[in-house]
Amino acid sequence: EVQLVESGGGLVQAGGSLRLSCAASGFTFDGYAAGWFRQAPGKEREGVSCITSSDGSTYYADSVQGRFTISSDNAKNMVYLEMNSLKPEDTAVYYCAATSNFIDCGSSFYDYWGQGTQVTVSS
Repeated sequence: EVQLVESGGGLVQAGGSLRLSCAASGFTFDGYAAGWFRQAPGKEREGVSCITSSDGSTYYADSVQGRFTISSDNAKNMVYLEMNSLKPEDTAVYYCAATSNFIDCGSSFYDYWGQGTQVTVSS
């Protein structure tokens, strides 16, 4: 069974940090691009960051550039999102996803999705 399981969300004060993890089972990230998305209440889901397995290229939304860092560990079949200098507007459910046909972060069809982890940033 293919699964993506996110963890690491929680409540943090503005300016704080969190590290999200995404564990894959039933397939390997090698050969896939992985992305992090988020959805805040009443808002559309938006792409936050993604990373390709082919060459490790990374992409970030303008809103998180310089504050968030995506990384992967193929040996552990994990993808991470390090989030620093968090702001209240970063509050959302964060989802991990994987695509076997990467075009770009936002346009790709993602084959697999996790269930999400809540990140809440208090002011």
